[in-house]
Amino acid sequence: MSTLKEEALRYHSEGRKGKIEVVPTKPCYTARELSLAYTPGVAEPCREIAKNDDEVYNYTAKGNLVAVVSNGTAVLGLGDIGPHAGKPVMEGKGVLFKRFADIDVFDIEINTKDPKVLIKAVQLLEPTFGGINLEDIKAPECFEIEEELIRTMNIPVFHDDQHGTAIISCAALINAAEIAGKELKDLKIVVSGAGASAISCCNMYIAAGASRENISMFDSKGHINKKRNDLNKYKEQFAQEVVYNDLADAMKGADVFIGLSKGNVVSKEMVQSMAKNPIVFAMANPDPEITYDDAIEARSDVIMATGRSDYPNQVNNVLGFPFIFRGALDVRARKINQEMKMAAVRALAKLAKEKVPEVVLHAYGGKEFSFGPEYIIPKPFDPRVLWYVAPAVAKAAMDTGVARKPIEDFEAYKEQLQERLGFSTEIVRVMLHKARKSPKKIVYAEGEEEKIIRAAHSVYEENIGLPVLLGNESVIKSKIKELEYDEKIFEIINPENSDRLEKYAEAFYKKRQRKGVTPRDARQMMKQPNYFGAMMVEMGDADALLSGLTSHYPQTIRPALQCIGVKEGFKIVSGMYIVIIKRKIFFFADTTVNVDPTAEQLAEIAISAAETVKVFDLTPKIAMLSFSNFGSAPSPQSRKVAEAVRIVKEKRPDLIIDGEMQADTAVVPERLESEFPFSELKGGANVLIFPNLDAGNISYKLLQRLTDATVIGPILMGMKKPVHVLQRGDTVRDIINMTAIAAVEAENKK
Repeated sequence: MSTLKEEALRYHSEGRKGKIEVVPTKPCYTARELSLAYTPGVAEPCREIAKNDDEVYNYTAKGNLVAVVSNGTAVLGLGDIGPHAGKPVMEGKGVLFKRFADIDVFDIEINTKDPKVLIKAVQLLEPTFGGINLEDIKAPECFEIEEELIRTMNIPVFHDDQHGTAIISCAALINAAEIAGKELKDLKIVVSGAGASAISCCNMYIAAGASRENISMFDSKGHINKKRNDLNKYKEQFAQEVVYNDLADAMKGADVFIGLSKGNVVSKEMVQSMAKNPIVFAMANPDPEITYDDAIEARSDVIMATGRSDYPNQVNNVLGFPFIFRGALDVRARKINQEMKMAAVRALAKLAKEKVPEVVLHAYGGKEFSFGPEYIIPKPFDPRVLWYVAPAVAKAAMDTGVARKPIEDFEAYKEQLQERLGFSTEIVRVMLHKARKSPKKIVYAEGEEEKIIRAAHSVYEENIGLPVLLGNESVIKSKIKELEYDEKIFEIINPENSDRLEKYAEAFYKKRQRKGVTPRDARQMMKQPNYFGAMMVEMGDADALLSGLTSHYPQTIRPALQCIGVKEGFKIVSGMYIVIIKRKIFFFADTTVNVDPTAEQLAEIAISAAETVKVFDLTPKIAMLSFSNFGSAPSPQSRKVAEAVRIVKEKRPDLIIDGEMQADTAVVPERLESEFPFSELKGGANVLIFPNLDAGNISYKLLQRLTDATVIGPILMGMKKPVHVLQRGDTVRDIINMTAIAAVEAENKK
């Protein structure tokens, strides 16, 4: 039995020690749990931390906690409005940290304008936080504050107003220059603004390859040049020998304009005076230095970015700070250095060139994006930013020696980052969006059911598919009228008197004449909606069939098998459920069809499942389940599963698969890696193949009824054409989701 010490340490470390996942909420409902959370149990982690200070990361929330610190002296474009008035911005920053990178935040507003006092206050907070995000502190004090804190503290310190815009705009500039056919070192850059953000931007551009001599910077008093004697040491770095009369003078022949000042300071004529393929980043908010429409009207060849979300190429700091801190925290970096910032720049620039996935297109109303003048930087709601930028930052920290906890497996780390956002739970929305791209004709065998009619109406309205309702025409029309839907959007067919009945019966008879079916039998069968609907799909008059809401599973599968059959290269069909639980997604198979599959059949089920999972834009990682772990309990049942693994590896060496293994081994990566390091299944499985129907069916139903898991399905696999079986208790939304899956499958089988 565990001692109090062991329980207390486990209680305080679970979800933290050795992991990079969300820290779970710990229960405190019993006297025992109270004794673990506080006295006397809490003394145990205290003792461990006292022995080794770094243990604070394992037994507390420090490693995932960032302070957003401000004195309110430069809040947005509002200026010095003080710490109270600035607090909403700091709280909003906390929301973004959590939403985009799952980082916990305390906002701390400090009532001082004295840099030394602010520095001392932040230094005293170091034991509490894993990192410090400085925010809305005016220049030039912000430079001094950040520099001193970086020098004296042993956790990451990052002033987002300086570096956020610099990192994002630098990635955009790299891509814009490539599109314009220009080299960074040759760019003539004009900058309106000389505050913290502008100076940091220019330093970042120089680090990326731009020439300091080619940067002309303007502050509120005009061009920064060597004849001026009112410059602080930060502006002096950009003082030029040449003197420009004004912004318009400097922009003649310029390649790039960077705006970090105020709205409407650039005219169309000034943009027209710039060099070929001009790059204009007008980033003042909410009013840019020149509007997007005016810049495009002035020059058709302009590559334009703003700070606004309603135009292409938004330079938004949220593309930077959450992910930079995520990477820094996950390797326990001592600081965020220039190499880490540049790693973020390169990662963002690279991501903009990748094909944009369905989930991103859906977040932006279905609009297509591809690398070019109107897409030079990723979108803020692109979830891939997390697992592009954070690993790049983490690796740079490791390479430069500031990481205290190196990451050993970056692929596993990327998967854990995806789980933080619950990325896999976007799966249904991905399917819906894919279906809308090419709506298919979907036939519903139970067209008289109100749920089916409601779902079919939504399917049409949401442009997912074109519904066909089978059943008694007068009954269906009566229910459509009751629901106040437009009858014209539905195709209604009564199989008993359809003009297609004879054609379908003849085709079915030819398929089944040596299976005991007579012409009379074929005609009678075609009067049944499940048979008629299956033949509609087989004959190409519909793309997919859904049935099962009011019937038993075999009553849908049998007609489909007889009319459509198994796809080439397969001998059986099988069923799979999508199970979404605790922000993770799993695919369970076979859960509905094969009672006691052979090793060969298990292998086929695994291959079918893998191919289906790929349709959802996910990489299948297959665990073949048993009561045995890699031969630990040899028996005919476990050997059958091991043999299935061997067959899959022989037939499909491209698939990630392992087993036989117990269910907890498959879904707990730490156990798999610590006890079975030889396994090829790194990071845990997302496809679980059950050894028989008992195990699969019982497992998914228990999860569905006893937990908060979302269960979608069943998906019928192995059919030549899409047929999916509904469950008796399915909701209208369940039917719509299954319709989308069927429509996407139909498109993929074209």
